[in-house]
Amino acid sequence: MKIAIVGATGMVGRVMVQMLAQSALSVTELIPVASEKSLGKTVEFRGNTYKTVTLDTALSMHPDIALFSAGATISRQYAPLFAKQKCYVIDNSSAWRMDTHIPLLIPEINAHSLQKAQYIIANPNCSTIQLLMAVAPLHQAFGIERMVISTYQSVSGSGAKAVQQLETERAGQIAQEMAYPYPIDMNVLPHGGDFLPNAYTTEEMKLVHESR
Repeated sequence: MKIAIVGATGMVGRVMVQMLAQSALSVTELIPVASEKSLGKTVEFRGNTYKTVTLDTALSMHPDIALFSAGATISRQYAPLFAKQKCYVIDNSSAWRMDTHIPLLIPEINAHSLQKAQYIIANPNCSTIQLLMAVAPLHQAFGIERMVISTYQSVSGSGAKAVQQLETERAGQIAQEMAYPYPIDMNVLPHGGDFLPNAYTTEEMKLVHESR
């Protein structure tokens, strides 16, 4: 089985490589895909070294499965191209989560709803997955009418720039590039995403919509 990881040199992509290496899946070839600035970097996988390639090169290699973690724009552009080749795309971005024609899956909860001919599969954001894994059994047993939720989200969820800001501040220095408008080390910012006209934030509404 040939598996492509789109965004293989990013924070999430690196973890995908690690988890895949530890899995029982029989992977004959890993296809690490990266942006132009990361082209030529190498990825270690099960004792082998693979060079990163472009998305177009990965397409020409006809992978069986493609794991996408390179942002919604890339997913919207390239996921359908991979799917057209009957490559199963598992997308970690927000690109397809609200598309009613695309299955939004948490395998432990609704894997049974996946049809064989569905080649693009979306997964919810991390907060939604953790929440629903906990409450799904309760909902099935008793029914849940309303939830009041507070989430505390990691800095790493904002990407490498945010982690760099945290590490710089932890070292007692001032970050040259700020991912957040305020210091984040030893701090909590009561704000996730952008504010919407309904006074909720985009992160809050993700939980509402993706829990469908």
